[in-house]
Amino acid sequence: MAGVNIKPLEDKILIQAIEAETTTPSGLVIPDSAKEKPQEGKVIAVGPGRWDEDGDKRIPLDVAEGDTVIYSKYGGTEINYNGQAYLILSARDILAVVS
Repeated sequence: MAGVNIKPLEDKILIQAIEAETTTPSGLVIPDSAKEKPQEGKVIAVGPGRWDEDGDKRIPLDVAEGDTVIYSKYGGTEINYNGQAYLILSARDILAVVS
């Protein structure tokens, strides 16, 4: 994504959350106070991976930039950068890749 100068370290992943729908299928509007935290997001940047036990090589991550992922509900650190909200997660907080 252009304009994001954040490079995650080791096995960290930068995510931009995909907001949940604000209207139910029947047309009811969900107020902000009742919305659940999003658990789905787009991978913006990934770190190079953590080092193996011997410190000889990096262990690659299972996700890549552009992937849509489902992540742990309360994992990660929320940050704001240039007016955009992002989440930095550890690779272990990623639960699945949506294909």
